[in-house]
Amino acid sequence: MQILFISLQHNSVQIVKKETFGELIRFVVVGTISTAIHYGIYWVLMHWMNVNVAYTIGYILSFLVNYYLSAHYTFKEKTSAKNGIGFGGAHLTNYLLHIVLLNFFLWLGLSPELAPIAVYAIAVPTNFVLVRFVFKHFKSK
Repeated sequence: MQILFISLQHNSVQIVKKETFGELIRFVVVGTISTAIHYGIYWVLMHWMNVNVAYTIGYILSFLVNYYLSAHYTFKEKTSAKNGIGFGGAHLTNYLLHIVLLNFFLWLGLSPELAPIAVYAIAVPTNFVLVRFVFKHFKSK
């Protein structure tokens, strides 16, 4: 096991493997690309349709890019029916979190332009955990 760094968290020492740290960095790159696609599509469409519909269309289109890049770049796995279904399931959960949070932040009074940014702050770290689980537990053979 190669150790990249040791972190102190909750009064315990955690050893973070270099592999996990690299995945996190690649996840940030892929996530930034996917989030930019999602937000860009949402921003354009929200001017002509309901924000929930615009958000959903942006999510679906960014999902396709995200799956391909997550498999091949972030986790260095082949795409397969098994991890595709797992990825889809993780993203269905993530999408539901997104849409609930979007409407919550809109209800709180955030503008339609800013509400997604608050959503991303919560949903993106959650998504990393879900997607990493999928690619580590549903590896293609």
